[in-house]
Amino acid sequence: MPHISVKLYPGRSDADKAELARAITKNVTAILRCGDDSVSVAIEDVPPGAWMELVYNPEIAGKPNKLFKKPGYGPLQSGV
Repeated sequence: MPHISVKLYPGRSDADKAELARAITKNVTAILRCGDDSVSVAIEDVPPGAWMELVYNPEIAGKPNKLFKKPGYGPLQSGV
């Protein structure tokens, strides 16, 4: 607890992904007051042509009550 899953377009280096994972972990441990060993971060590249099917429809549009920050694109574009 907790596990964070990040999905993004391809093109970021492994170094950028590692830096993002470190930043997420730092903030999660500070905000949730948990140990570094409790946090896991997965980062998955999703091609632009598959974004709507694999990410937007099932995880964003399909779970609006779970979003604490809405995207600035698509039908849910107003931020929270």
